[in-house]
Amino acid sequence: MSAPRLDVDLDKIHHNARTLVTRLAARGISVTAVTKASLGSPDIARTLLRAGVSMIADSRMENIEAMCRAGIRAPMMLIRAPMISDVPRVVQYADISLNSELEVIRQLSDAAKAVGKTHAVVLMVELGDLREGIMPADLLHTAGLVLAMPNITLKGIGANLACHCGVSPDSRNMDQLSAQACSVEAAFGVTLDIVTGGNSANLNWAFSGADTGRINNLRLGESILLGCEPLHRQPIDGLYTDAITLVAEVIESKIKPTQPWGEIGQTAFGEKAPPADRGDIAQAILAIGRQDVDPDGLSCPAGIDIIDASSDHLIIDCGGHPLAVGAEVRFQLNYSATVRSMTSPFVTKVLHASRPGDTAIPLAAPAAASPRINNPRKTA
Repeated sequence: MSAPRLDVDLDKIHHNARTLVTRLAARGISVTAVTKASLGSPDIARTLLRAGVSMIADSRMENIEAMCRAGIRAPMMLIRAPMISDVPRVVQYADISLNSELEVIRQLSDAAKAVGKTHAVVLMVELGDLREGIMPADLLHTAGLVLAMPNITLKGIGANLACHCGVSPDSRNMDQLSAQACSVEAAFGVTLDIVTGGNSANLNWAFSGADTGRINNLRLGESILLGCEPLHRQPIDGLYTDAITLVAEVIESKIKPTQPWGEIGQTAFGEKAPPADRGDIAQAILAIGRQDVDPDGLSCPAGIDIIDASSDHLIIDCGGHPLAVGAEVRFQLNYSATVRSMTSPFVTKVLHASRPGDTAIPLAAPAAASPRINNPRKTA
């Protein structure tokens, strides 16, 4: 089978999504599934919808368009603030967009009016992580202006935490978001359908037993695909952490010294301290590199360590057991490695599922299922 490749187990993704949908529903919170790490895969989107998510979200209009053209029939949310240059596409393909700039919303209004459509917006509120969001003191003024715009519906408000500065969602900032929602409703006599509290980083708060207030939606990607929460990268009880694995092929296997020789300059990706001299080792090179994956986001099988990576080569220490040329090595991935390998055109994506019609590529039966909970630092 072709390598490098991502083996994607749709059954495990379905299990993870369904488990989170069920657990969050008990807290009064719906799940919007984020597909950006899967490059807007229609097969994964269908799997998520069968699992009961309420909406599909992506940060790239190209992905949303691809899913719509593939026949995905679900509300589509654009979760990165729209570019003005993309406004016509946003109105055509996205039902809802997250916004923080009035000028963008004005242009969405004009574009929606021109084609006889209504576009829904969620106003993002800054709660301390310092990425996107309207400052809390400006929210009522902004909401009032948005409510007056033709062909625009103020669907709700939301926030994003933990992505830029690592600010954790907690009772304090979630209570603040709830209070902001109540203020908008009281000031203008409206009902906000969506108060979206954040992303997978919100799960520790959501499952803590804290009062959820007005928060009724979370936008989940990493937790569904990788089975862990982003704040500490710990596995979530009851979820698979190996729904996606990376497979790379050995293209060289030799015994080599650990010390380079000759005059030392910068490496292909900048300065690097010379390695410690450990004598000769069984070294292998895999046909994958930084252009395809974040090597720092890979977890190796037992007995294997990553030495370094260049654009197209991943150099590993085989731990005293040389690998045959043509052998395959399987890695687990963190979110950074998943995103980069999913978006690389040089990494084949192979989808496994037991349900007929779920896979884009016919495959032999997938490997036996792993335990429900796996240590993400160990191989699958």
